[in-house]
Amino acid sequence: MTIPADRFTRRQWLKIASAAMGSTAPVWFQSLAARADAAATREHKSCILLWMGGGPSQVDTFDMKPDAPDVIRGEFQPIATNVPGIQVCEHVPRLAKLMDKLALVRNMSTGEADHYRASYYMQTGHKLLPNTNHPLLGSVASAELDRKETELPNFFWLNGPATANAGYLGARHAPMRIGEIREKSERNLEDSKPARGFPQFDQSLNLLRKVDEQFQSQYRGNKVLSDHREIYQSAVRLMRSSKLNALDLTGEPQSVRAAYGEKNFGKSCLLARRLVEAGVPFVGIGMGGYDTHNDNWNLLQPLLSELDLGMSTLLHDLDTRGLLDSTLVIWMGEFGRSPIISSGNHPGRDHSAKAWTTVLAGAGLKTGQTIGDTGKKGLEVEGRPTSAGDFMATVCKALKIDYTKEYMTPEGRPVAIADAGSEPIPELFGT
Repeated sequence: MTIPADRFTRRQWLKIASAAMGSTAPVWFQSLAARADAAATREHKSCILLWMGGGPSQVDTFDMKPDAPDVIRGEFQPIATNVPGIQVCEHVPRLAKLMDKLALVRNMSTGEADHYRASYYMQTGHKLLPNTNHPLLGSVASAELDRKETELPNFFWLNGPATANAGYLGARHAPMRIGEIREKSERNLEDSKPARGFPQFDQSLNLLRKVDEQFQSQYRGNKVLSDHREIYQSAVRLMRSSKLNALDLTGEPQSVRAAYGEKNFGKSCLLARRLVEAGVPFVGIGMGGYDTHNDNWNLLQPLLSELDLGMSTLLHDLDTRGLLDSTLVIWMGEFGRSPIISSGNHPGRDHSAKAWTTVLAGAGLKTGQTIGDTGKKGLEVEGRPTSAGDFMATVCKALKIDYTKEYMTPEGRPVAIADAGSEPIPELFGT
C-alpha cells in the first residue's frame, strides 16, 4: 500500500532519508533521525506522584502569607522564584529556581479532613463509599497507559504504602511496592531471580503451567483466576527481563546518585526516573511526616530540605533527558493545614481541607504560574475552587486519558474515572 507523502511524519521522513543515504548520511542527519526515533518512544505519557503523607502546610511551603497576622504567618520566610511575582518558602531554594517549570494550584478545596478518607479521595478521585472499592490513580494509569512491551509492572509505589489498591480494575493493575530503596536491583525487588542451586526452574514452571491450565479449565471466566495467572506470567517475564536493570541504581554515575542525596526519598526519585525511562507509566513515591499538629516548623524544615533536593534534581534530570514534556510530576498530600497556628508550648497547624495547594509540572502543561487565590489569610478559596474530581480530570487530561470513561464495577454499576461534573483546570491547557 502506498502512503501519501503528506501522511508521513517528520520522524518517518528522517528515518527513510537516513536509510536511503546509508553510510553516506551526514552525522548530523543520522543524529536527527536517532533523536526523532527516541522522541517517538516518549509520546507515551508517564506520571510520577510525590505523595506527602499527613497533609503538608500550604502556608509554610507554596502559598505563604507574609502579610498576615502573627497567628497565621509562621516562622518561615518567603523567597523570590525565577518567575517574577511568585514567592515560595525559603527552605525550597532549588525549587524556587525551577518555578518556571511548576504550576501551583492554590485553590484546592475538598472538604475532607480525615487522613484516610482524604487520602482515598485524592488518590482515587472519589469519596469513600461502603460498597465500592475505587481504583487508585496509578491503577487507572496502569489500565489506560498499559505498556506490556516494557516487561515491567505498569505501576510502582516506592517508599511507603499507597492508600488504596486497584479496586475493580483487578490485581493486574495493583502497585508493585518497594520500601527502602537499595542500590542493587535484586535488593529492591526481592526474589526477582531464581534461587541459587535451583537449575530446574524452567521444568518447574512447565509443570506449574500444566496444573494451572487444568484448574483454569474447570473455572473458565473467573476473573480472580485469570488475574492470578496473568500476574504469575508477568512475574516470570520480569524475572527474565533485562529491564530489571532499571531497578539497579549502580547503573548511574556516582555524580548522579550523589545529586539525589542519601535519603530514601531522593533515592526513590532517582529510581522513579529510571523506571519512567524504562517505560513504566506510573510511579508513586511516599514521603510521610507532614502531620504537624505540634512543633510544625522544627518538623517541617528537614522535610522541606529533603523534598527540595530530591524533587528539584528529579525535575532537572527529567528535563535534561527530554522526559519532562512526556512526564507529569505531581506534588500533593491528602489535604492542607489550618492557617491559624494552634496554641501550646510546641505550636503547629491542624487539618484543613478548605483551601490548600498542590503542585504540577511537566506533561506539556502551562507552568510558571499560580492558579487560584486564598486571599491574605488563606482561610478560604476566593473564586473557583478545585475539587478532587477536578484534580483527577486534570491529571487524566495531562496523561491523555479520557476522564469521562466509565468502568463497570463487579455489581454491574458504571463508574466514571472522575466524578460527574468534574472538569480539568483550564489554566493549565491550551495556548
